[in-house]
Amino acid sequence: MAKKLKKQRAGKQFEGSLLENPDSIASTFGRGEDFLRKNGKIVAGLIGAGILVIAGVLIFQINKANQNKTAQSEMFQAVYYYEQDSVDLALNGDGLNAGFLQIIDNYRGTDAASLSNFYAGSIYLSKGDFQKAIDHLKKFSADDYFVQSKAYALIGDAYVELGQFNEGISYYQRAANNEENKFFTPRYLEKLAIAYEEAGQISQAIATYDRIEKEYSDSFEYTSALKHKARLEGLAAN
Repeated sequence: MAKKLKKQRAGKQFEGSLLENPDSIASTFGRGEDFLRKNGKIVAGLIGAGILVIAGVLIFQINKANQNKTAQSEMFQAVYYYEQDSVDLALNGDGLNAGFLQIIDNYRGTDAASLSNFYAGSIYLSKGDFQKAIDHLKKFSADDYFVQSKAYALIGDAYVELGQFNEGISYYQRAANNEENKFFTPRYLEKLAIAYEEAGQISQAIATYDRIEKEYSDSFEYTSALKHKARLEGLAAN
């Protein structure tokens, strides 16, 4: 407390001496002007650099927003082809309209390019090109947890198809634990349980089916979980 009072007194004395002594004020401003006179170019350069950085950030954001808007309009035909199961046209374009791969190359860093990676990954998965599916799906990210969970599950599918069960398990776990919900979580848990069994991790598979049984009794996967849990428990007992 005494220290604090001492500091306050010292501050007041300094302030008072400045207010009461015009020469002190003139000397203080004089030193400031002298510094600016000697280092004017440096100060101006720093201010200019700061303005350029801010301007650069704003221009980048505006340009990115404009690019994203253009890319989204170009995606329309590719999405249409995808929904019609014309996956080659959706992926590579039709000569007039861009496909997902061209949008990814032309509009890197945009939301449209990210979503195009999701579409491209799911197409490659359906075509059996599992590594390309993984590469594209890993470049996708979304705030929408339903879509993001779906992407994790698709990556898990691709790894399982490649026989890389531990990696598949990891992505199924991410899909199942990403904002759990009664609509999709049981489905991802079922995939996880199957991957555990394929990897020879029977106790983990049983525990996963048990989780479906206890937490998602009104799900479509519930009956199947009961059946497979009983089967695996029988195998474990033998």
